[in-house]
Amino acid sequence: MSTPATSPRSLAEALRVRDDASLAALLRARPDLIAPVPTDLTQLATRAGTRASVVRALERLDRFTSQTAQALAVAADPASYAELLGLMAGDQEDAAVAAALPRALDTLREQALVWGADDRLRLVRTARELLAPSPQHPSPTGLGPTVREATAGMSPGRIQEIVTAAGLRSTHDSVSAVTALTRLFTSRKRMAKLLAGAPEDATEVLARLVWGPPYGQVTADPATHLRWLLDRGLLLPTAPGTVVLPREVALHLRGGRAHRATEPLPPVVEVTVTHRPQVVDATAAGQAYTALATVEELLKDWDEGGPAVLRAGGLSVRDLKRTAVALDLPEPVAAFWVELAYAAGLIASDGESAERYAATPAYDDWLEQPPGLRWARLAEVWLTATRTSGLVGGRDAKERALSALGPGLDRSAAPEVRHRVLALLAELPEGAAPSAESVLARLRWERPPRGPVGVPPREPSGNDDLRARLARWALSEAELLGVTGRGALSAHGRALLGAPAPGAEGVPNTSTASATSTASSDSSATSATSTPDPTVPGDKLPVHHRPALVQPLAGPRPPLAPLSPAEQATASATAARLLAPLLPEPLDHVLLQADLTAVAPGPLQRPLAEMLDALADVESKGGATVYRFTPGSVRRALDSGRAASDLHAFLAAHSRTPVPQPLAYLIDDVARKHGHLRVGAASAYVRCDDDAILNEIMADKRAGVLRLRRLAPTVLATQADPATLLDGLREMGFAPAAESAEGDVVITRALAHRTPPRTAPEPVPDGPPAPDATLLAAAVRAIRAGDLASTTPRKDTAAPVGSGELPRTSAAETLATVQAAVLTGEALWIGYVNAEGSATQRVIAPIRVEGGYVTAFDHTADEVRTYPLHRITGVAELADD
Repeated sequence: MSTPATSPRSLAEALRVRDDASLAALLRARPDLIAPVPTDLTQLATRAGTRASVVRALERLDRFTSQTAQALAVAADPASYAELLGLMAGDQEDAAVAAALPRALDTLREQALVWGADDRLRLVRTARELLAPSPQHPSPTGLGPTVREATAGMSPGRIQEIVTAAGLRSTHDSVSAVTALTRLFTSRKRMAKLLAGAPEDATEVLARLVWGPPYGQVTADPATHLRWLLDRGLLLPTAPGTVVLPREVALHLRGGRAHRATEPLPPVVEVTVTHRPQVVDATAAGQAYTALATVEELLKDWDEGGPAVLRAGGLSVRDLKRTAVALDLPEPVAAFWVELAYAAGLIASDGESAERYAATPAYDDWLEQPPGLRWARLAEVWLTATRTSGLVGGRDAKERALSALGPGLDRSAAPEVRHRVLALLAELPEGAAPSAESVLARLRWERPPRGPVGVPPREPSGNDDLRARLARWALSEAELLGVTGRGALSAHGRALLGAPAPGAEGVPNTSTASATSTASSDSSATSATSTPDPTVPGDKLPVHHRPALVQPLAGPRPPLAPLSPAEQATASATAARLLAPLLPEPLDHVLLQADLTAVAPGPLQRPLAEMLDALADVESKGGATVYRFTPGSVRRALDSGRAASDLHAFLAAHSRTPVPQPLAYLIDDVARKHGHLRVGAASAYVRCDDDAILNEIMADKRAGVLRLRRLAPTVLATQADPATLLDGLREMGFAPAAESAEGDVVITRALAHRTPPRTAPEPVPDGPPAPDATLLAAAVRAIRAGDLASTTPRKDTAAPVGSGELPRTSAAETLATVQAAVLTGEALWIGYVNAEGSATQRVIAPIRVEGGYVTAFDHTADEVRTYPLHRITGVAELADD
């Protein structure tokens, strides 16, 4: 503990005595402090005390550390460690609070929210202003103003009356009277004696105000019990009709505690069930395959051009419903896959006049990658994306509807919440699936929900807590994507985070797991990480009696930090490598059945799947896909330029069963009729070598809407366009083919529609990015050098030390002083203006002067540099000491 004589007098001085590692930790925890890099430690301290920076730092404290800061805000300034401990642990001296308090105080010190030795702890002024109680902004502790603050505007006579009624001697001035009253209220023994004589109703009033809010309303003629409290200063008036419970009185009634309930340790994470790791990985791999299939099906559905883009951006409600029906998914799940494909850069707006969504060229590249790498790309994008599909269907602050792919879906906290949720799962034993509520409780402890700083935190209710909703969505989306399986983190999901396996050598594992049964409260507990019992059937490990609890032994374990882009690329490759063996191999065959269906018992190779999509219609999906052959589907394959012989050969080559005779007859029958009728543009015409077929068409009542007329025995004409004529004839049961102006059959193979090259949407950052080790080292070195230049003692100069002004000397004086320093080897303080006009102060050791330039070792930059003499505003010699 530092002595008062050596205690720093300001935050800048406290920062100045820190080592480089401590400064780097501060900048890492509060990256906004180095945007841009401060010139010296004084500027760093000033920036650390600005309101925006302090608010940001306070919002990122865990619950206990936040409670510690709140307690310091209602303590004396400065406060001793003993006083802070009393406010946190109370008169009963809670051992858990006493053990956790040093960690919380170290965190506040590290983040420059608290400075000073243990006997003179000071909360930075801005934080005190934000957290201290006031009538406009109640304290999160529920405490009111001190006696001195509440009596600031009270008349001396009234103060003396209160002192006398409280049983104290009257004093000669108000200051000593308030001091005496404060001593009374802070004395446990004397206050107990005073309150022992309080009316019962007065005690009930104090009980209602003790935990806050401390303000109450009274009439002009208060009741007897209220008058008793007012006469003794146990309630003090703050405004006409308003009274407040003084802070000292409330602390006595609370037993010295600033908070009703302190939470020194994070809530435990309950493990509801434990599966075998192999089952978890297999389940997650199945979900990963489904994820890839769903994205491919979505893009296939939009292959020829997807839905139109709304004027305000995004998908219409009708188009989202249509997409959900096509994917056979609920609308929220369909919105998730659409947003994920968009975040991965696989779909975008085509930018044309009739703007619509379509696949990008990146989708074709993605399709060519192995399945493991395709999944890793989707999972990595999901982990870092700020777009939040769960908001689709809701409304923004202006009551505008939020649509899929539209604006307003970015939430900067989403990546951090997703990463933290998965990191909590990674801390559990392999195969352990936690309850969602325990995960949410842990997240609420690590980042308590709060409104504006200074307003007491509220308990989350319903869907009012965004972080809780983000966490719930993260758990469900991780399961959809195959990062988790049956609620537990998979091996490839753990690799995606860069997290080691639990208990890995060299990795601290401060959590323990035990499982007990809900069936009997007196049954013995067993470890959730124990070896699976081979006699237990199914995929679950034996779980006895109560949910397993994962609890830190000594404070929260350090959270798993997000990876840098290079580290994330390596982790994604590792995850893809672990997932690849678990994914099913694509099949090259189907099973043809006599009822004109084909069963694909697994995923099909892409050429086979594409051909089947053209030749048959999907009837059902699942573990196996069922295709049905119809006259329309066969005609679709013939329209794409394939002959009947091609279709027979294809089915014979890819079926493990003989081609059923009904299917062969169907293909031959459709092929026999296909192309007999030719449709061209007259507006449109029909020609056929068999005039009997044309007679049949003319006699059909359904042809009336086409308004056909005969131009020749083998030619019919109409005012309708060719597409309408083709559809009409097909509805009548014919199989016409379109032909070009040259008389050739037009092949109607679908053409894929692609957007121009598009970049994926950039995530919206939640403040400045976290600095890497290189940037931190450079920033600390620059701040240290700048502080040296600004604090080094100098001989008398026109610019006073610490004023921030540059030294001013004439060109002749500058040259003479620099030349003398070359001979003596002394360091100089110079003012320098660079080519951009930026002025800085530097400490240099001149080496040589020639050609209008001085070459010197720059202590500020820690390297040898050359400066033009005409850009040096002035020089000053450093003081001898």
